[in-house]
Amino acid sequence: MKNHLQLAIAALTFSNAALANDGIAAVGVGGIVFGKTDAIAMKKEVLNISHNLISVDYEFLNESTRDVDETIVFPLPAYPAAQQGSDTYYGQPDGFSIRVDGKPVAFQSRLVARSPDGDDVTAQLRKLGFSNKEIAYSPTFAYKSGKVAAFTEQQARQMIKLGLLDKESREPTWTVEVNYVWTQKFPANKIVRVHHDYRPFVAGGPGESAMHEDFAKIYCTDQSYLNARAKVEARKNGYLNTHNVSYILTTGNTWKNGIEDFTLNIVKRKPDELISLCFPGDFKKIDARTYQVRLQNFHPTQDLDVHFGNVDNDEDQSGVMPVLPK
Repeated sequence: MKNHLQLAIAALTFSNAALANDGIAAVGVGGIVFGKTDAIAMKKEVLNISHNLISVDYEFLNESTRDVDETIVFPLPAYPAAQQGSDTYYGQPDGFSIRVDGKPVAFQSRLVARSPDGDDVTAQLRKLGFSNKEIAYSPTFAYKSGKVAAFTEQQARQMIKLGLLDKESREPTWTVEVNYVWTQKFPANKIVRVHHDYRPFVAGGPGESAMHEDFAKIYCTDQSYLNARAKVEARKNGYLNTHNVSYILTTGNTWKNGIEDFTLNIVKRKPDELISLCFPGDFKKIDARTYQVRLQNFHPTQDLDVHFGNVDNDEDQSGVMPVLPK
């Protein structure tokens, strides 16, 4: 069997980038991150992906003879402070939670604003009188987080001079980065279990029916997928609601031996969803909605992108205002 799985069962095929119908990529979120370490091994990761929920369970083992304290980071995807016109969403994924050994994590937030050139301009914005909420704010969050005070003309002049406000559109030009950070103790020779879940950001949307020219290459589709898709479109007069989900997987390379025991479950919310992605290994059908692959000593070389077709679209999957530094 080829490295890229190609199964006709319920039109399951397996991609390496998820593009929306307008060419906007799904915003990828991932898991927890910390620096390269020789002491701590990721013994197990179970990653469950559906179009409306990502959940991950990790098991870490400190294989050294001493307790180790590590700084762990959950990076949120960077987002522009300006109003955006696409259906790609920003901020903290909705429904976000993270637990260690069954208990909620008391994390701290780190907020950074970056100029179009990538420079840290957080201090400059604070010097102009902006609060953390004003720095991190995007109009996308208005209906969930409330609006913030408009900047003054004096602030606007300084922002334009610093290149942080577009003179014509009057839109901020900086990008917001928020990381959730905490210090975790890993006792010697003891398993530490971490769980997190959230509603993923998605691209695609209602009525996406046209496949762009790179679709087959991106999603490793074959004729069985095309046939199944055609049948669904025929039943729905060409209407096909889709969600594309991205997950940052390459952070798994920071662990001592990669991910020693990795399980990926692709979970459909209904049996007639169409699923497409590229991924190494042989998937097995677990039940009518779940396909699973297991890999040993896995060193991811690319991030994971999954296409879900014929999905129900009855949930809001936009982001919410991140938790900000106090």
